[in-house]
Amino acid sequence: MTESPLTATPRRARPFALVVAAASLPMFMATLDNLVMTNALPVLHREMGASVEELQWFVNAYTLAFAGAILIASALGDRFGRRTLFAIGIAVFGVGSVLAALSTDPGQLIAARAVQGLGAAGVMPLSLALLSGAVPPARRALAIGIWGGVSGLGVAVGPLVGGAIMEGWDWQAIFWINVPVAIIAIPLALVVLNNDFGARARIDVPGALLAAAGVLALVHAIVRGNDDGWDSIGVIAEIVLGTLLIAAFLWWQTRAQAPLMPLRLFRDRSFSITNIVGFAFSFGTFGAVFILIQYLQVVQGSTPLEAAVQTTPWTLAPMIVAPIAGILAPRVGTRILLVLGLALQGVALTWIAAVMSTDLDYPTLIAPFIMAGVGMALVFAPSATALLATLGLIDHAKASGVNSTVRELGVALGTAVMTAIFVSAGGELLPDMYVDAARPAVFTGAAVLFAATIVALWLPSGKGTTAAVPAVPAEAELTPAR
Repeated sequence: MTESPLTATPRRARPFALVVAAASLPMFMATLDNLVMTNALPVLHREMGASVEELQWFVNAYTLAFAGAILIASALGDRFGRRTLFAIGIAVFGVGSVLAALSTDPGQLIAARAVQGLGAAGVMPLSLALLSGAVPPARRALAIGIWGGVSGLGVAVGPLVGGAIMEGWDWQAIFWINVPVAIIAIPLALVVLNNDFGARARIDVPGALLAAAGVLALVHAIVRGNDDGWDSIGVIAEIVLGTLLIAAFLWWQTRAQAPLMPLRLFRDRSFSITNIVGFAFSFGTFGAVFILIQYLQVVQGSTPLEAAVQTTPWTLAPMIVAPIAGILAPRVGTRILLVLGLALQGVALTWIAAVMSTDLDYPTLIAPFIMAGVGMALVFAPSATALLATLGLIDHAKASGVNSTVRELGVALGTAVMTAIFVSAGGELLPDMYVDAARPAVFTGAAVLFAATIVALWLPSGKGTTAAVPAVPAEAELTPAR
């Protein structure tokens, strides 16, 4: 079945605050849980007896399942209803959380984390598509700004909750807290959000299999590269296999009647550049954050909870600044906000790397932490706006899915590359041997962000945009809401 003509649909008006909450709450749940998981690894090592390899898979199982399923989840949302898949994703994430909390050995927890990743694949990209389609064009920039702020709140609260758990809470609590959130989020989404559809076309099964296998091979190679060695036959073989599968996927997308990822999207300059910038932003920022959180504990001697509190000048800023950036975007343009945000991030990381030492006083880090947080906030919301700025509503789910996949690859690769730089520089988890190895890794993150700043200059200005105003009226783009 090919794409059918899209008919007019009456749009259900819902209170703005409820729409934003319905789209953002599940995303907050997924963001919070992943960050909490990272901080809870030492507790799981002690209480579960998990090996270092198993600890890595507690994180990687989520990443692999999430990255591999995003595109197919977006396509299923277009076919069967975005709200329907969104609710299913929340439910699957909740079930995975229950299974994780009930796990008694590392193997069970790894499997449960994979279930959570599959659920998150239905939540993260569709949340933005549903939000964009549910609010009036004039208020989309503000809505996406608040959406970015909620994501920032997950970044801010995640380390704090994880730190508190490592100070004495039961580790199971990091999963049980998702259950009441899911119970609230599912009916809220079903009542408040429109069940928008994309093109009612047959699912591109070959494309889905090629994309999932290619992404899984690449991400798996990335996360095992430091352990097995980047020159090992297994890692090289997976990189080659993943590259070939992705190439085959792209070739197939030029022939498929209903492509999973329409390549015509990349003819849109705003979409293409935003994805390049998103990859570089995730690579530089989150790779450096991984190094810096360890610095506070290993070198500064902070407890996990103290380290989480110390990073709040960085992590709380997006919650406050992102909504403001959303309001400013139509007035000053998305390009200037993205360029400024990336530049601030790059300067902040350069500043931090330059002052890092074994006897550094924490107050010295407050100013660059705030600068980094403001920079992150100026990227969150405007990048979501720029991604969808000139695309019709029918393409929002697939476009968001592509962007989520690209960002996830950036996080995985950035963490792996900066860890490899740290290790190759002789870094160890000892104060005297940490700083000299951490500094070039953080400088690398800054360099990638400066490169992204230059690329962002090629974005359309985005001035006057109302956050993804479609090329044709929304009523003509979406099939009937159900």
